[in-house]
Amino acid sequence: MAKVKYYYDSENLAYRKIKIKKRKKFGIAALFLVASALFGFLSFVILLNTPYFDTPKDRLLIREIDNLKLNYDVLTKRMDQIDNVIAAIEDRDNNLYRTYFNTSPIPKEERKSGFRDANRYAVLEGYDNTQLVSKTTKRVDILTKELAIQSKSLDYILKLAKEKNKLLSAIPAIQPVRNENLKRMASGFGYRTDPFTKARKMHEGMDFTAKIGAPIFATGDGIVSQADNTASGYGKHVVIRHGYGYETLYAHLSKYNCKAGQRVKRGDIIGYVGSTGRSEGPHLHYEVHKDKRVVNPLNFYYGNISAVEYVAISKLANQENQSLD
Repeated sequence: MAKVKYYYDSENLAYRKIKIKKRKKFGIAALFLVASALFGFLSFVILLNTPYFDTPKDRLLIREIDNLKLNYDVLTKRMDQIDNVIAAIEDRDNNLYRTYFNTSPIPKEERKSGFRDANRYAVLEGYDNTQLVSKTTKRVDILTKELAIQSKSLDYILKLAKEKNKLLSAIPAIQPVRNENLKRMASGFGYRTDPFTKARKMHEGMDFTAKIGAPIFATGDGIVSQADNTASGYGKHVVIRHGYGYETLYAHLSKYNCKAGQRVKRGDIIGYVGSTGRSEGPHLHYEVHKDKRVVNPLNFYYGNISAVEYVAISKLANQENQSLD
Protein backbone atom coordinates (compact mmCIF):
# COMPACT_ATOMS: atom_id res chain seq x y z
CA MET A 1 0.00 0.00 0.00
CA ALA A 2 1.42 3.37 -1.02
CA LYS A 3 2.31 5.76 1.77
CA VAL A 4 0.10 8.85 2.23
CA LYS A 5 2.04 12.09 2.28
CA TYR A 6 0.99 15.31 4.00
CA TYR A 7 2.00 18.95 3.97
CA TYR A 8 1.51 21.69 6.65
CA ASP A 9 -0.98 24.45 5.77
CA SER A 10 0.37 27.49 7.67
CA GLU A 11 -2.70 29.61 6.97
CA ASN A 12 -5.14 27.15 8.47
CA LEU A 13 -2.63 25.70 10.91
CA ALA A 14 -3.41 22.16 9.84
CA TYR A 15 -1.87 19.15 8.00
CA ARG A 16 -3.41 18.39 4.68
CA LYS A 17 -3.01 15.30 2.41
CA ILE A 18 -0.88 15.77 -0.74
CA LYS A 19 -2.96 14.92 -3.75
CA ILE A 20 -1.04 13.93 -6.95
CA LYS A 21 -2.72 14.91 -10.13
CA LYS A 22 -3.61 12.16 -12.59
CA ARG A 23 -1.58 13.81 -15.38
CA LYS A 24 1.52 13.82 -13.21
CA LYS A 25 0.90 10.18 -12.26
CA PHE A 26 0.66 9.28 -15.94
CA GLY A 27 3.89 11.19 -16.70
CA ILE A 28 5.77 9.40 -13.94
CA ALA A 29 4.48 6.05 -15.14
CA ALA A 30 5.42 6.86 -18.73
CA LEU A 31 8.88 7.98 -17.67
CA PHE A 32 9.34 4.75 -15.72
CA LEU A 33 8.29 2.66 -18.71
CA VAL A 34 10.61 4.55 -21.07
CA ALA A 35 13.52 4.19 -18.66
CA SER A 36 12.78 0.48 -18.24
CA ALA A 37 12.61 -0.02 -22.00
CA LEU A 38 15.85 1.88 -22.55
CA PHE A 39 17.58 -0.10 -19.82
CA GLY A 40 16.30 -3.36 -21.29
CA PHE A 41 17.45 -2.40 -24.79
CA LEU A 42 20.92 -1.44 -23.59
CA SER A 43 21.17 -4.67 -21.63
CA PHE A 44 20.14 -6.65 -24.74
CA VAL A 45 22.75 -4.88 -26.90
CA ILE A 46 25.43 -5.57 -24.30
CA LEU A 47 24.46 -9.25 -24.17
CA LEU A 48 24.58 -9.49 -27.94
CA ASN A 49 28.20 -8.34 -27.91
CA THR A 50 29.34 -10.80 -25.28
CA PRO A 51 30.58 -14.35 -26.02
CA TYR A 52 28.01 -15.76 -23.65
CA PHE A 53 25.01 -15.06 -25.83
CA ASP A 54 24.63 -16.29 -29.45
CA THR A 55 21.94 -15.08 -31.74
CA PRO A 56 20.49 -17.36 -34.41
CA LYS A 57 22.54 -15.41 -36.97
CA ASP A 58 25.71 -15.96 -34.93
CA ARG A 59 25.01 -19.68 -34.67
CA LEU A 60 24.45 -19.82 -38.41
CA LEU A 61 27.75 -18.05 -39.09
CA ILE A 62 29.60 -20.34 -36.67
CA ARG A 63 28.12 -23.36 -38.44
CA GLU A 64 29.21 -21.98 -41.83
CA ILE A 65 32.73 -21.34 -40.53
CA ASP A 66 32.93 -24.90 -39.18
CA ASN A 67 31.74 -26.21 -42.56
CA LEU A 68 34.37 -24.12 -44.35
CA LYS A 69 37.11 -25.48 -42.06
CA LEU A 70 35.92 -29.02 -42.73
CA ASN A 71 35.83 -28.38 -46.49
CA TYR A 72 39.33 -26.87 -46.33
CA ASP A 73 40.66 -29.95 -44.50
CA VAL A 74 39.04 -32.19 -47.13
CA LEU A 75 40.47 -30.02 -49.93
CA THR A 76 43.95 -30.18 -48.39
CA LYS A 77 43.80 -33.99 -48.15
CA ARG A 78 42.59 -34.24 -51.75
CA MET A 79 45.39 -31.95 -52.92
CA ASP A 80 47.87 -34.16 -51.04
CA GLN A 81 46.45 -37.21 -52.83
CA ILE A 82 46.60 -35.45 -56.21
CA ASP A 83 50.17 -34.38 -55.45
CA ASN A 84 51.16 -37.99 -54.72
CA VAL A 85 49.48 -39.27 -57.88
CA ILE A 86 51.14 -36.58 -60.02
CA ALA A 87 54.53 -37.35 -58.41
CA ALA A 88 54.14 -41.04 -59.32
CA ILE A 89 53.18 -40.19 -62.90
CA GLU A 90 56.11 -37.76 -63.18
CA ASP A 91 58.51 -40.41 -61.89
CA ARG A 92 57.30 -42.94 -64.48
CA ASP A 93 57.40 -40.25 -67.16
CA ASN A 94 61.02 -39.25 -66.44
CA ASN A 95 62.50 -42.63 -65.51
CA LEU A 96 60.50 -45.01 -67.69
CA TYR A 97 58.79 -43.45 -70.69
CA ARG A 98 61.43 -40.84 -71.48
CA THR A 99 64.27 -43.26 -70.76
CA TYR A 100 62.72 -45.81 -73.10
CA PHE A 101 62.41 -43.25 -75.88
CA ASN A 102 65.85 -41.70 -75.18
CA THR A 103 64.33 -38.33 -74.31
CA SER A 104 65.66 -35.92 -71.69
CA PRO A 105 63.62 -35.82 -68.44
CA ILE A 106 61.71 -32.69 -67.47
CA PRO A 107 63.54 -30.95 -64.57
CA LYS A 108 61.75 -30.86 -61.22
CA GLU A 109 62.21 -27.07 -61.05
CA GLU A 110 60.23 -26.70 -64.27
CA ARG A 111 57.45 -29.01 -63.11
CA LYS A 112 57.08 -27.40 -59.66
CA SER A 113 57.47 -23.77 -60.65
CA GLY A 114 54.56 -21.43 -60.01
CA PHE A 115 53.62 -18.28 -61.85
CA ARG A 116 56.07 -15.37 -61.95
CA ASP A 117 53.37 -12.67 -62.04
CA ALA A 118 53.85 -10.80 -58.74
CA ASN A 119 50.37 -9.24 -58.96
CA ARG A 120 48.57 -12.52 -59.59
CA TYR A 121 47.48 -12.84 -55.94
CA ALA A 122 47.14 -9.14 -55.10
CA VAL A 123 43.31 -9.40 -55.06
CA LEU A 124 43.57 -11.85 -52.15
CA GLU A 125 45.35 -9.39 -49.86
CA GLY A 126 43.71 -7.51 -46.99
CA TYR A 127 41.42 -10.23 -45.61
CA ASP A 128 41.44 -12.01 -42.24
CA ASN A 129 42.47 -15.31 -43.90
CA THR A 130 44.69 -13.85 -46.63
CA GLN A 131 47.64 -16.15 -45.89
CA LEU A 132 45.48 -19.28 -45.91
CA VAL A 133 43.62 -18.35 -49.08
CA SER A 134 46.81 -17.24 -50.91
CA LYS A 135 48.68 -20.42 -49.94
CA THR A 136 45.81 -22.64 -51.11
CA THR A 137 45.39 -20.70 -54.36
CA LYS A 138 49.11 -20.90 -55.14
CA ARG A 139 49.11 -24.64 -54.48
CA VAL A 140 46.11 -25.16 -56.76
CA ASP A 141 47.88 -23.11 -59.46
CA ILE A 142 51.04 -25.23 -59.15
CA LEU A 143 49.03 -28.46 -59.37
CA THR A 144 47.19 -27.10 -62.40
CA LYS A 145 50.48 -26.20 -64.09
CA GLU A 146 51.98 -29.61 -63.23
CA LEU A 147 49.00 -31.32 -64.83
CA ALA A 148 49.35 -29.16 -67.94
CA ILE A 149 53.08 -29.95 -68.25
CA GLN A 150 52.47 -33.66 -67.65
CA SER A 151 49.62 -33.73 -70.17
CA LYS A 152 51.86 -32.11 -72.77
CA SER A 153 54.66 -34.55 -71.93
CA LEU A 154 52.38 -37.58 -72.33
CA ASP A 155 51.16 -36.21 -75.66
CA TYR A 156 54.81 -36.08 -76.73
CA ILE A 157 55.46 -39.63 -75.46
CA LEU A 158 52.36 -40.82 -77.33
CA LYS A 159 53.70 -39.22 -80.47
CA LEU A 160 57.04 -40.98 -79.94
CA ALA A 161 55.25 -44.26 -79.35
CA LYS A 162 53.42 -43.89 -82.66
CA GLU A 163 56.77 -43.17 -84.29
CA LYS A 164 58.57 -45.92 -82.38
CA ASN A 165 59.78 -47.72 -85.48
CA LYS A 166 61.12 -44.48 -86.93
CA LEU A 167 62.84 -43.70 -83.63
CA LEU A 168 64.43 -47.15 -83.35
CA SER A 169 65.63 -46.88 -86.94
CA ALA A 170 67.07 -43.41 -86.32
CA ILE A 171 69.15 -44.35 -83.25
CA PRO A 172 72.81 -44.90 -84.29
CA ALA A 173 72.92 -48.54 -83.18
CA ILE A 174 75.70 -50.26 -85.15
CA GLN A 175 79.45 -49.95 -85.62
CA PRO A 176 80.35 -47.75 -88.58
CA VAL A 177 83.10 -50.18 -89.62
CA ARG A 178 82.57 -53.92 -89.63
CA ASN A 179 84.75 -56.12 -87.45
CA GLU A 180 86.16 -58.05 -90.41
CA ASN A 181 87.56 -54.79 -91.80
CA LEU A 182 89.02 -53.57 -88.52
CA LYS A 183 92.71 -53.74 -87.74
CA ARG A 184 92.02 -52.60 -84.19
CA MET A 185 89.97 -50.18 -82.09
CA ALA A 186 92.64 -47.53 -81.74
CA SER A 187 91.17 -45.01 -79.33
CA GLY A 188 87.96 -44.53 -77.39
CA PHE A 189 85.88 -41.69 -75.98
CA GLY A 190 87.44 -39.61 -73.20
CA TYR A 191 90.72 -37.91 -72.37
CA ARG A 192 93.53 -39.12 -74.61
CA THR A 193 97.04 -38.03 -75.65
CA ASP A 194 97.00 -35.80 -78.73
CA PRO A 195 99.29 -37.35 -81.40
CA PHE A 196 100.58 -33.96 -82.53
CA THR A 197 100.88 -31.88 -79.33
CA LYS A 198 101.30 -34.83 -76.93
CA ALA A 199 98.97 -32.97 -74.55
CA ARG A 200 96.13 -34.72 -72.76
CA LYS A 201 92.83 -33.54 -74.27
CA MET A 202 89.24 -34.64 -74.68
CA HIS A 203 88.71 -37.11 -77.53
CA GLU A 204 85.04 -36.75 -78.47
CA GLY A 205 84.66 -39.90 -80.52
CA MET A 206 86.11 -43.32 -81.30
CA ASP A 207 88.90 -44.17 -83.76
CA PHE A 208 88.62 -47.35 -85.85
CA THR A 209 91.77 -48.33 -87.78
CA ALA A 210 91.21 -50.05 -91.12
CA LYS A 211 92.70 -50.18 -94.59
CA ILE A 212 92.14 -47.22 -96.85
CA GLY A 213 89.02 -47.93 -98.85
CA ALA A 214 87.24 -50.01 -96.19
CA PRO A 215 83.52 -49.21 -96.36
CA ILE A 216 81.90 -46.97 -93.75
CA PHE A 217 78.26 -47.58 -92.88
CA ALA A 218 75.54 -45.19 -91.72
CA THR A 219 74.73 -46.23 -88.16
CA GLY A 220 71.09 -45.12 -88.30
CA ASP A 221 68.46 -43.77 -90.70
CA GLY A 222 68.72 -40.07 -91.43
CA ILE A 223 69.54 -37.28 -93.86
CA VAL A 224 73.10 -36.34 -94.84
CA SER A 225 73.58 -32.72 -93.78
CA GLN A 226 77.26 -32.48 -94.75
CA ALA A 227 79.59 -34.35 -97.09
CA ASP A 228 82.61 -32.08 -97.53
CA ASN A 229 85.96 -31.06 -96.03
CA THR A 230 85.03 -27.64 -94.65
CA ALA A 231 85.52 -28.52 -90.95
CA SER A 232 89.06 -27.98 -89.70
CA GLY A 233 90.94 -31.18 -88.88
CA TYR A 234 88.26 -33.63 -90.01
CA GLY A 235 89.33 -33.77 -93.65
CA LYS A 236 86.66 -35.34 -95.80
CA HIS A 237 83.78 -36.04 -93.50
CA VAL A 238 80.06 -36.82 -93.43
CA VAL A 239 77.45 -35.62 -90.93
CA ILE A 240 74.06 -37.38 -90.71
CA ARG A 241 71.07 -35.93 -88.89
CA HIS A 242 68.93 -38.79 -87.66
CA GLY A 243 66.21 -36.80 -85.92
CA TYR A 244 65.05 -37.13 -82.30
CA GLY A 245 68.16 -35.17 -81.26
CA TYR A 246 70.68 -37.62 -82.78
CA GLU A 247 73.53 -36.68 -85.11
CA THR A 248 76.62 -38.68 -86.19
CA LEU A 249 79.95 -37.60 -87.70
CA TYR A 250 82.34 -39.71 -89.80
CA ALA A 251 85.77 -38.11 -90.39
CA HIS A 252 89.04 -38.60 -92.37
CA LEU A 253 87.32 -40.35 -95.31
CA SER A 254 89.21 -41.15 -98.52
CA LYS A 255 86.08 -40.57 -100.62
CA TYR A 256 82.31 -40.16 -100.30
CA ASN A 257 79.46 -42.43 -101.30
CA CYS A 258 76.72 -39.91 -100.50
CA LYS A 259 75.92 -36.23 -100.84
CA ALA A 260 74.29 -33.53 -98.74
CA GLY A 261 70.49 -33.79 -98.65
CA GLN A 262 70.49 -37.51 -99.39
CA ARG A 263 68.35 -39.77 -97.22
CA VAL A 264 70.21 -42.88 -96.01
CA LYS A 265 69.27 -46.05 -94.16
CA ARG A 266 71.14 -47.82 -91.41
CA GLY A 267 73.77 -50.04 -93.04
CA ASP A 268 74.10 -47.93 -96.24
CA ILE A 269 77.69 -47.28 -97.33
CA ILE A 270 78.28 -43.53 -97.02
CA GLY A 271 82.04 -43.41 -97.66
CA TYR A 272 85.38 -45.14 -97.32
CA VAL A 273 88.16 -45.11 -94.73
CA GLY A 274 91.00 -42.69 -95.40
CA SER A 275 93.52 -40.44 -93.67
CA THR A 276 92.53 -36.96 -94.78
CA GLY A 277 92.71 -33.93 -92.52
CA ARG A 278 94.49 -34.01 -89.18
CA SER A 279 95.21 -37.74 -89.03
CA GLU A 280 98.10 -39.97 -87.96
CA GLY A 281 97.10 -42.82 -90.20
CA PRO A 282 94.21 -44.56 -92.00
CA HIS A 283 91.24 -44.67 -89.64
CA LEU A 284 87.67 -43.52 -89.11
CA HIS A 285 86.94 -40.95 -86.40
CA TYR A 286 83.31 -41.46 -85.36
CA GLU A 287 81.19 -39.23 -83.08
CA VAL A 288 77.61 -39.43 -81.75
CA HIS A 289 75.75 -36.29 -80.64
CA LYS A 290 72.51 -36.27 -78.65
CA ASP A 291 70.62 -33.00 -78.17
CA LYS A 292 73.72 -31.11 -79.39
CA ARG A 293 75.95 -32.76 -76.78
CA VAL A 294 78.67 -35.26 -77.62
CA VAL A 295 78.11 -38.72 -76.05
CA ASN A 296 80.10 -41.95 -75.91
CA PRO A 297 79.44 -43.98 -79.09
CA LEU A 298 80.20 -47.14 -77.14
CA ASN A 299 76.74 -46.93 -75.56
CA PHE A 300 75.04 -47.53 -78.92
CA TYR A 301 76.71 -50.64 -80.38
CA TYR A 302 73.89 -53.07 -79.75
CA GLY A 303 72.71 -53.60 -83.31
CA ASN A 304 75.42 -55.75 -84.86
CA ILE A 305 77.86 -57.07 -82.24
CA SER A 306 77.57 -59.79 -79.62
CA ALA A 307 77.95 -59.39 -75.88
CA VAL A 308 81.45 -60.90 -76.01
CA GLU A 309 82.48 -58.51 -78.77
CA TYR A 310 81.01 -55.59 -76.83
CA VAL A 311 83.06 -56.47 -73.71
CA ALA A 312 86.22 -56.75 -75.80
CA ILE A 313 85.74 -53.43 -77.58
CA SER A 314 84.84 -51.76 -74.26
CA LYS A 315 88.17 -52.77 -72.75
CA LEU A 316 90.05 -51.39 -75.73
CA ALA A 317 88.02 -48.20 -75.86
CA ASN A 318 88.60 -47.42 -72.18
CA GLN A 319 92.39 -47.57 -72.41
CA GLU A 320 93.97 -44.12 -72.10
CA ASN A 321 96.26 -44.34 -75.11
CA GLN A 322 97.11 -41.95 -77.91
CA SER A 323 94.36 -40.95 -80.34
CA LEU A 324 94.91 -40.86 -84.09
CA ASP A 325 93.57 -37.31 -84.60
